[in-house]
Amino acid sequence: MSSCSVCYAQLSTNFYNSSCPNLFPTVKSVVQMAISSETRMGASLLRLFFHDCFVNGCDGSVLLDDTGNLVGEKNAMPNRNSARGFDVVDNVKSAVEGVCPGVVSCADILAITARDSVAILGGPSWNVKLGRRDARTASQAAANNSIPPPTSNLTQLISFFNNVGLSTRDLVALAGAHTIGLARCTNFRARIYNETNLDPSFAQLRKSNCPNTTGSGDDNLAPLDLQSPTVFDNKYYANLIQKKGLLHSDQQLFNGGLTDTLVRTYRNNPNTFVSDFVTGMIKMGDIKPLTGSNGEIRKNCRRVN
Repeated sequence: MSSCSVCYAQLSTNFYNSSCPNLFPTVKSVVQMAISSETRMGASLLRLFFHDCFVNGCDGSVLLDDTGNLVGEKNAMPNRNSARGFDVVDNVKSAVEGVCPGVVSCADILAITARDSVAILGGPSWNVKLGRRDARTASQAAANNSIPPPTSNLTQLISFFNNVGLSTRDLVALAGAHTIGLARCTNFRARIYNETNLDPSFAQLRKSNCPNTTGSGDDNLAPLDLQSPTVFDNKYYANLIQKKGLLHSDQQLFNGGLTDTLVRTYRNNPNTFVSDFVTGMIKMGDIKPLTGSNGEIRKNCRRVN
Protein backbone atom coordinates (compact mmCIF):
# COMPACT_ATOMS: atom_id res chain seq x y z
CA MET A 1 0.00 0.00 0.00
CA SER A 2 1.63 3.24 -1.07
CA SER A 3 0.32 5.42 1.73
CA CYS A 4 -1.02 3.97 4.90
CA SER A 5 -2.40 7.26 6.14
CA VAL A 6 -5.33 6.16 3.99
CA CYS A 7 -5.94 2.96 5.94
CA TYR A 8 -5.60 4.65 9.35
CA ALA A 9 -7.95 7.46 8.44
CA GLN A 10 -10.84 5.03 8.69
CA LEU A 11 -10.17 4.22 12.35
CA SER A 12 -11.64 6.74 14.75
CA THR A 13 -12.17 7.05 18.48
CA ASN A 14 -15.90 7.68 18.03
CA PHE A 15 -16.55 4.87 15.53
CA TYR A 16 -19.28 3.18 17.63
CA ASN A 17 -20.69 6.30 19.33
CA SER A 18 -24.07 5.95 17.70
CA SER A 19 -24.09 2.25 16.74
CA CYS A 20 -23.05 0.98 20.18
CA PRO A 21 -23.18 3.78 22.77
CA ASN A 22 -22.73 1.45 25.77
CA LEU A 23 -19.72 -0.35 24.32
CA PHE A 24 -17.05 0.90 26.72
CA PRO A 25 -18.80 0.30 30.06
CA THR A 26 -19.97 -3.11 28.78
CA VAL A 27 -16.41 -4.20 27.95
CA LYS A 28 -14.86 -2.70 31.05
CA SER A 29 -17.16 -4.45 33.51
CA VAL A 30 -16.27 -7.87 32.06
CA VAL A 31 -12.54 -7.06 32.04
CA GLN A 32 -12.76 -5.74 35.60
CA MET A 33 -14.43 -8.95 36.75
CA ALA A 34 -11.82 -11.10 35.02
CA ILE A 35 -8.91 -9.18 36.56
CA SER A 36 -10.56 -9.21 39.99
CA SER A 37 -10.63 -12.99 39.87
CA GLU A 38 -7.11 -13.30 38.41
CA THR A 39 -4.79 -10.28 38.32
CA ARG A 40 -2.55 -11.93 35.72
CA MET A 41 -5.39 -11.75 33.19
CA GLY A 42 -4.72 -8.04 32.60
CA ALA A 43 -1.27 -8.84 31.23
CA SER A 44 -2.65 -11.77 29.24
CA LEU A 45 -5.23 -9.57 27.49
CA LEU A 46 -2.64 -6.87 26.74
CA ARG A 47 -0.38 -9.52 25.23
CA LEU A 48 -3.19 -10.90 23.03
CA PHE A 49 -3.52 -7.50 21.36
CA PHE A 50 0.26 -7.40 20.77
CA HIS A 51 0.25 -10.92 19.32
CA ASP A 52 -2.71 -10.02 17.12
CA CYS A 53 -1.30 -6.77 15.73
CA PHE A 54 2.18 -8.12 14.93
CA VAL A 55 0.75 -10.87 12.71
CA ASN A 56 -0.74 -9.36 9.54
CA GLY A 57 -2.17 -6.41 11.47
CA CYS A 58 -4.79 -5.93 14.20
CA ASP A 59 -7.45 -8.13 12.65
CA GLY A 60 -8.52 -10.59 15.37
CA SER A 61 -6.73 -13.46 13.61
CA VAL A 62 -5.09 -14.62 16.87
CA LEU A 63 -8.56 -15.55 18.19
CA LEU A 64 -9.44 -18.08 15.48
CA ASP A 65 -9.49 -21.74 16.49
CA ASP A 66 -8.00 -24.37 14.19
CA THR A 67 -10.59 -26.04 11.96
CA GLY A 68 -10.47 -28.61 9.18
CA ASN A 69 -9.65 -25.94 6.61
CA LEU A 70 -7.99 -23.25 8.74
CA VAL A 71 -4.74 -23.54 10.68
CA GLY A 72 -4.95 -20.75 13.24
CA GLU A 73 -2.26 -18.93 15.21
CA LYS A 74 -3.00 -20.39 18.65
CA ASN A 75 -0.53 -23.25 18.18
CA ALA A 76 2.25 -21.10 16.73
CA MET A 77 5.41 -21.19 18.86
CA PRO A 78 4.87 -17.80 20.57
CA ASN A 79 1.26 -18.70 21.48
CA ARG A 80 1.21 -22.44 22.20
CA ASN A 81 0.66 -23.17 25.93
CA SER A 82 1.22 -19.45 26.40
CA ALA A 83 -1.38 -17.12 24.87
CA ARG A 84 -4.39 -16.99 27.19
CA GLY A 85 -7.51 -14.96 27.91
CA PHE A 86 -9.53 -16.31 25.01
CA ASP A 87 -12.39 -17.20 27.34
CA VAL A 88 -12.46 -13.62 28.67
CA VAL A 89 -12.61 -12.31 25.10
CA ASP A 90 -15.57 -14.66 24.51
CA ASN A 91 -17.29 -13.24 27.59
CA VAL A 92 -16.67 -9.67 26.46
CA LYS A 93 -17.96 -10.48 22.98
CA SER A 94 -21.15 -12.05 24.29
CA ALA A 95 -21.79 -9.07 26.59
CA VAL A 96 -21.25 -6.69 23.66
CA GLU A 97 -23.50 -8.79 21.41
CA GLY A 98 -26.13 -8.45 24.13
CA VAL A 99 -26.17 -4.64 23.85
CA CYS A 100 -25.49 -4.22 20.10
CA PRO A 101 -25.54 -7.46 18.09
CA GLY A 102 -23.45 -7.74 14.95
CA VAL A 103 -21.80 -4.33 15.29
CA VAL A 104 -18.45 -4.56 17.10
CA SER A 105 -15.51 -6.56 15.74
CA CYS A 106 -13.38 -8.95 17.76
CA ALA A 107 -10.31 -7.01 16.60
CA ASP A 108 -11.71 -3.86 18.23
CA ILE A 109 -12.62 -5.81 21.36
CA LEU A 110 -8.93 -6.79 21.71
CA ALA A 111 -7.91 -3.12 21.41
CA ILE A 112 -10.39 -2.04 24.08
CA THR A 113 -9.61 -4.89 26.51
CA ALA A 114 -5.88 -4.09 26.24
CA ARG A 115 -6.52 -0.46 27.16
CA ASP A 116 -8.89 -1.39 30.00
CA SER A 117 -6.42 -3.91 31.42
CA VAL A 118 -3.65 -1.30 31.61
CA ALA A 119 -5.97 1.26 33.23
CA ILE A 120 -7.43 -1.20 35.76
CA LEU A 121 -3.93 -2.21 36.91
CA GLY A 122 -2.97 1.40 37.62
CA GLY A 123 -1.60 2.47 34.26
CA PRO A 124 -2.79 5.17 31.86
CA SER A 125 -6.02 5.21 29.90
CA TRP A 126 -6.38 6.53 26.36
CA ASN A 127 -8.96 6.96 23.62
CA VAL A 128 -8.82 3.80 21.50
CA LYS A 129 -9.12 4.17 17.74
CA LEU A 130 -11.79 1.79 16.42
CA GLY A 131 -13.33 0.58 13.20
CA ARG A 132 -11.21 -2.52 12.54
CA ARG A 133 -12.89 -5.52 10.97
CA ASP A 134 -12.13 -9.19 11.53
CA ALA A 135 -9.94 -11.37 9.32
CA ARG A 136 -11.40 -14.45 7.66
CA THR A 137 -7.97 -16.08 7.70
CA ALA A 138 -5.03 -16.58 10.04
CA SER A 139 -1.38 -17.46 9.54
CA GLN A 140 0.53 -19.78 11.83
CA ALA A 141 3.67 -19.20 9.75
CA ALA A 142 3.39 -15.42 10.09
CA ALA A 143 2.87 -15.80 13.85
CA ASN A 144 6.03 -17.91 14.06
CA ASN A 145 8.00 -15.35 12.07
CA SER A 146 6.63 -11.99 13.20
CA ILE A 147 6.37 -12.12 17.00
CA PRO A 148 9.72 -11.43 18.71
CA PRO A 149 10.82 -14.43 20.80
CA PRO A 150 12.35 -13.93 24.27
CA THR A 151 15.71 -15.10 22.88
CA SER A 152 15.94 -12.02 20.62
CA ASN A 153 18.92 -9.71 20.80
CA LEU A 154 18.56 -5.92 20.53
CA THR A 155 19.17 -5.77 16.77
CA GLN A 156 16.52 -8.41 16.21
CA LEU A 157 14.02 -6.67 18.51
CA ILE A 158 14.48 -3.38 16.68
CA SER A 159 13.99 -5.15 13.38
CA PHE A 160 10.79 -6.99 14.50
CA PHE A 161 9.33 -3.63 15.53
CA ASN A 162 10.55 -1.77 12.43
CA ASN A 163 8.92 -4.44 10.27
CA VAL A 164 5.50 -3.32 11.50
CA GLY A 165 6.28 0.39 11.42
CA LEU A 166 7.24 0.82 15.08
CA SER A 167 10.37 2.73 16.12
CA THR A 168 13.10 1.84 18.59
CA ARG A 169 11.47 4.27 21.01
CA ASP A 170 8.15 2.43 20.59
CA LEU A 171 9.99 -0.84 21.28
CA VAL A 172 11.45 0.35 24.59
CA ALA A 173 8.19 2.00 25.70
CA LEU A 174 6.01 -1.00 24.79
CA ALA A 175 8.46 -3.39 26.49
CA GLY A 176 7.32 -1.62 29.64
CA ALA A 177 4.20 -3.80 29.37
CA HIS A 178 6.43 -6.28 31.22
CA THR A 179 5.72 -4.25 34.35
CA ILE A 180 2.85 -6.77 34.69
CA GLY A 181 2.47 -10.45 33.96
CA LEU A 182 4.31 -13.70 34.44
CA ALA A 183 6.73 -15.73 32.34
CA ARG A 184 7.29 -19.48 32.18
CA CYS A 185 10.55 -21.04 33.33
CA THR A 186 11.17 -22.43 29.84
CA ASN A 187 11.49 -18.83 28.59
CA PHE A 188 14.05 -17.63 31.15
CA ARG A 189 15.95 -20.80 32.10
CA ALA A 190 18.85 -20.16 29.69
CA ARG A 191 19.20 -16.62 30.98
CA ILE A 192 19.36 -17.41 34.70
CA TYR A 193 21.74 -20.37 34.27
CA ASN A 194 24.02 -19.19 31.44
CA GLU A 195 24.13 -15.41 31.26
CA THR A 196 26.43 -13.10 33.17
CA ASN A 197 24.68 -9.73 32.76
CA LEU A 198 22.34 -10.42 35.65
CA ASP A 199 22.34 -9.80 39.38
CA PRO A 200 23.56 -13.01 41.13
CA SER A 201 21.01 -12.85 43.95
CA PHE A 202 18.24 -12.38 41.38
CA ALA A 203 19.51 -15.42 39.48
CA GLN A 204 19.47 -17.47 42.70
CA LEU A 205 15.95 -16.38 43.49
CA ARG A 206 14.67 -17.42 40.06
CA LYS A 207 16.59 -20.71 40.05
CA SER A 208 14.69 -21.73 43.18
CA ASN A 209 11.54 -22.20 41.08
CA CYS A 210 13.09 -23.04 37.70
CA PRO A 211 15.26 -26.17 37.59
CA ASN A 212 18.12 -26.31 35.08
CA THR A 213 16.84 -29.50 33.42
CA THR A 214 14.69 -28.98 30.34
CA GLY A 215 11.32 -30.64 30.89
CA SER A 216 11.47 -30.08 34.64
CA GLY A 217 9.29 -27.20 35.87
CA ASP A 218 8.95 -25.72 32.37
CA ASP A 219 5.62 -24.11 33.20
CA ASN A 220 6.63 -22.72 36.61
CA LEU A 221 5.91 -18.99 36.65
CA ALA A 222 7.86 -15.92 37.73
CA PRO A 223 6.88 -12.23 37.59
CA LEU A 224 8.37 -10.18 34.75
CA ASP A 225 8.61 -7.22 37.15
CA LEU A 226 10.34 -8.19 40.37
CA GLN A 227 9.21 -5.10 42.29
CA SER A 228 5.50 -4.59 41.60
CA PRO A 229 4.30 -7.49 39.42
CA THR A 230 0.60 -6.59 39.51
CA VAL A 231 0.85 -2.80 39.20
CA PHE A 232 1.37 -1.00 35.91
CA ASP A 233 4.26 1.38 36.66
CA ASN A 234 7.82 2.14 35.50
CA LYS A 235 9.62 -0.24 37.89
CA TYR A 236 10.45 -2.57 34.98
CA TYR A 237 13.11 -0.10 33.87
CA ALA A 238 14.67 0.11 37.33
CA ASN A 239 14.93 -3.70 37.26
CA LEU A 240 16.80 -3.58 33.94
CA ILE A 241 19.30 -1.05 35.30
CA GLN A 242 19.91 -3.41 38.24
CA LYS A 243 20.40 -6.32 35.78
CA LYS A 244 17.21 -7.96 36.98
CA GLY A 245 15.45 -8.31 33.65
CA LEU A 246 13.81 -11.75 33.60
CA LEU A 247 13.91 -12.51 29.88
CA HIS A 248 17.01 -12.31 27.71
CA SER A 249 15.07 -9.91 25.47
CA ASP A 250 14.25 -7.67 28.45
CA GLN A 251 17.88 -7.24 29.52
CA GLN A 252 18.92 -6.56 25.92
CA LEU A 253 17.29 -3.14 26.28
CA PHE A 254 19.87 -2.23 28.92
CA ASN A 255 23.10 -3.94 28.03
CA GLY A 256 25.50 -1.26 26.80
CA GLY A 257 23.57 -0.60 23.59
CA LEU A 258 21.74 2.31 22.02
CA THR A 259 18.55 1.85 24.11
CA ASP A 260 20.27 2.28 27.51
CA THR A 261 19.50 6.00 27.49
CA LEU A 262 15.79 5.44 26.94
CA VAL A 263 15.64 2.89 29.75
CA ARG A 264 17.20 5.48 32.08
CA THR A 265 14.76 8.12 30.84
CA TYR A 266 11.74 5.93 31.59
CA ARG A 267 13.12 4.94 35.00
CA ASN A 268 13.63 8.62 35.92
CA ASN A 269 10.51 10.07 34.26
CA PRO A 270 7.36 7.99 34.74
CA ASN A 271 5.30 10.59 32.84
CA THR A 272 7.54 10.28 29.78
CA PHE A 273 7.17 6.50 29.95
CA VAL A 274 3.37 6.69 30.19
CA SER A 275 3.14 9.17 27.34
CA ASP A 276 5.42 7.11 25.07
CA PHE A 277 3.66 3.87 26.02
CA VAL A 278 0.27 5.32 25.02
CA THR A 279 1.75 6.63 21.75
CA GLY A 280 3.18 3.17 21.06
CA MET A 281 -0.10 1.42 21.83
CA ILE A 282 -2.02 3.69 19.47
CA LYS A 283 0.59 3.19 16.74
CA MET A 284 0.48 -0.58 17.27
CA GLY A 285 -3.31 -0.48 16.98
CA ASP A 286 -2.89 1.22 13.60
CA ILE A 287 -1.01 -1.70 12.03
CA LYS A 288 -2.76 -2.82 8.82
CA PRO A 289 -6.39 -2.79 9.98
CA LEU A 290 -9.14 -4.24 7.79
CA THR A 291 -11.69 -1.48 7.25
CA GLY A 292 -14.63 -0.58 5.06
CA SER A 293 -15.92 -3.69 3.31
CA ASN A 294 -12.78 -5.76 4.00
CA GLY A 295 -13.07 -8.60 6.49
CA GLU A 296 -16.24 -9.09 8.53
CA ILE A 297 -17.79 -8.59 11.96
CA ARG A 298 -17.44 -12.05 13.50
CA LYS A 299 -20.37 -13.32 15.55
CA ASN A 300 -18.12 -15.69 17.48
CA CYS A 301 -14.51 -14.56 17.92
CA ARG A 302 -13.23 -18.13 17.56
CA ARG A 303 -14.50 -18.74 14.04
CA VAL A 304 -15.33 -16.99 10.81
CA ASN A 305 -19.00 -16.38 10.07
